[in-house]
Amino acid sequence: MVNHAARELHLKVVYYGPGLGGKTTNLEYIHAKTRPERRGKLISLTTESERTLFFDLLPMDLGKYRGYDVRIHLCTVPGQIALDETRKLVLRHVDGIVFVVDSQKGRLDQNVESIRNLYDNLRLQGDDPDRMPLVVQYNKRDLPDVHPVAELAEALGVPAEVVQIEASAVKGRGVLDTLRSITKACLRLVEDPDRMPGGRSPSILPGKRASLYRGLAGERVDVPSIPRPSRVPRLDE
Repeated sequence: MVNHAARELHLKVVYYGPGLGGKTTNLEYIHAKTRPERRGKLISLTTESERTLFFDLLPMDLGKYRGYDVRIHLCTVPGQIALDETRKLVLRHVDGIVFVVDSQKGRLDQNVESIRNLYDNLRLQGDDPDRMPLVVQYNKRDLPDVHPVAELAEALGVPAEVVQIEASAVKGRGVLDTLRSITKACLRLVEDPDRMPGGRSPSILPGKRASLYRGLAGERVDVPSIPRPSRVPRLDE
């Protein structure tokens, strides 16, 4: 979204991943470490098993992008697969994804299931996962019994060109680096804000969900169901 009057460019970043993998901890740390006048209120929607958090942030260390302040809207999704409809709602109009991997041994299947679910939901709303700005955060690296990063990257099909960050969200290690990296990845797709129409656009992603919306009126069209792949597709395939 572009606000020409305030000279602000708004980007939506969603933290995705398996339940209890550290998505909420990431946002809580970012919110706590940000000056109150530069952040919005931390909103929490509590489900039976997990919280969905969101707030907006005006990072100080990013500076201006072509004369515009960059305001980031940060959201988490519930990790439980049973709450997929909520995840789809949160994912609407997303501009960038942080996929938070639970590095603990015994959680590999949940990580794989979650990234497959992410790709499915992106395609269902008309986005190409190969072109979506993405940062992969390997969380819980402070724990003793974790998978090697290379093993996790291979199992998840993460290509080498995607930014990958080792982190311990509970200790704050790698959290702000992850935020800076996904913001920069989003800005690489943004054209000159002065030339963009004011108000909300479907996303910064080229194609702009053409399979879901037609014309300015946003007419809904049917999208065929997508079969779950037998393996995790690579983002560069």
